[in-house]
Amino acid sequence: MDKSYVLSGVQIMGKSGINDIIIKDGRIAAITETERAAFGRDMQTIDCRGLYVSSGWIDMHVHAFSAFDPYGDDIDEIGVHQGVTTVVDAGSCGADRIKELLADGKEAKTRLLAFLNISRIGLSRLDELSLMEWIDREKLGLAIERYRSDIVGLKARISRSVVLDQGLEPLKAARELSDETGLPLMVHIGSGPPDIREVLPFLKRRDIVTHYLNGKRNNLFDEAGNPLEVLTDAVKRGVHLDVGHGTASFSFKVAEAARRHGIAPDTISTDIYRGNRLNGPVYDMASVLSKFLLLGYSLEQVIDAVTVRAAAWLGRPELGRIQVGDEANLTLFRVVREQAVLLDSEGEERVADQFIQAEGVVANGEYIASKIRA
Repeated sequence: MDKSYVLSGVQIMGKSGINDIIIKDGRIAAITETERAAFGRDMQTIDCRGLYVSSGWIDMHVHAFSAFDPYGDDIDEIGVHQGVTTVVDAGSCGADRIKELLADGKEAKTRLLAFLNISRIGLSRLDELSLMEWIDREKLGLAIERYRSDIVGLKARISRSVVLDQGLEPLKAARELSDETGLPLMVHIGSGPPDIREVLPFLKRRDIVTHYLNGKRNNLFDEAGNPLEVLTDAVKRGVHLDVGHGTASFSFKVAEAARRHGIAPDTISTDIYRGNRLNGPVYDMASVLSKFLLLGYSLEQVIDAVTVRAAAWLGRPELGRIQVGDEANLTLFRVVREQAVLLDSEGEERVADQFIQAEGVVANGEYIASKIRA
């Protein structure tokens, strides 16, 4: 498609009124409240009446290395076709195969960034931290040196099925590697041991705890729904809270408890891969965002968690704004005022009276329609 056109009649998130956005040669040339500028009159027009537009959605936790089964998927299937213009692979690959993942990203229309798994084997098997010899410091260092512009942090999955009898040793190694490389750490939490009260104290400001709303026994809230002290302490020192919904890591009950105590997500992410995209309970980014509308967060809060906040963490503020002169990086979506059944990872259902539906993106200046799930 030509990279010069007009998005007509759209509501820009955070602004009042209806606007036209003029895109010329893939960049935002003008934003007009009424009639288009003279140079836009002869351009192709895309009718966007009834749609919102935000900066392009960013999914901070995906699994996008299609070679890995079950934890992999096609980058554009979980990216631009779902209204997401930037995906951050959350440690699918370690040093052994990060080159292949990043090469796949260069062929996609979706922008790809990545957390590097501290285990060189990555998710080629699901107990990737069960042998300490798989944490190869030399190979990790070489991968970071070669791909520093694409690697945003390190990833360690610290749950029983991953570390087996290694306990906290992989996390201790991850902490050392993070400090040595200057890259922040994303830590996956799940079933213990290790106990969650032992895990969180390792995390520092800008480190990420993902799956923080999981409903497993080893979660961050007590039986009465109160946050554990390690969680409130982590928030105070600037640890970043990421949803990472996934197949088994999002509970409505825990999310409701977090909402009551004002412990909101910094970023909302899917932890999507082929299986939970096709069969649920994730399906797509819009479905996950709709669950946070249901929980009582405002539309602006929800969209900020996949735009402004994610872009700020990445240190790429241009990905979280709509500004004349910038490359056009946009997501178009609507809020449908109809009932919908939403499912968490525990099999629990909630009935929402509205839901978000992605309609399309502008990525690298090109308009791409979303694949809307029936």
